[in-house]
Amino acid sequence: MIYQDQEFLQYVVNELVEHPDAVKITRKIDPTGILLELEVHPDDMGRIIGRSGRTADAIRKLLWVIGTKNETRISFKIIEPENSEFNGNPYNEPSIKADKVAVSDASTDPANLEINPDPEPVATSPDEASEI
Repeated sequence: MIYQDQEFLQYVVNELVEHPDAVKITRKIDPTGILLELEVHPDDMGRIIGRSGRTADAIRKLLWVIGTKNETRISFKIIEPENSEFNGNPYNEPSIKADKVAVSDASTDPANLEINPDPEPVATSPDEASEI
C-alpha cells in the first residue's frame, strides 16, 4: 500500500534523478511519527542533497507540510550507498584531503622571515583609496 506522503516523495524524487528505477522509499512508523527512508543511485545523490543540502531541506519542508495537514510528524532520511562520494559529508561540501607535504624551501622558514616596520597603507573604503 502506498500512502500519500510516500507517493508525493516518490514523485518529487523521480523528477529530480536520472535513474528513477533505482529509487527506493521505505516507510516506517516510529514513536515520533512517520519515517521515510530514501535510497537512490549513487550518481543521483548530489541531485537529492543539493548545494549545501538545500534540496534535501526543501523536501523535508514539503513533507512537514503534508504531515501537518494529516496531523502527524514526517521525518525524511537519505540512505547513502556504500560507494557514494557523499559518505560522511551530508551537505555536498567538497572534502578536504590534505596529503603530507615536506617543505624544505628556506624562504618559508620562520627564522628567515623579515618584518617590514612600515607597511603600505591599505584602503578600507573607496574614499580612502583615492587618498592613498
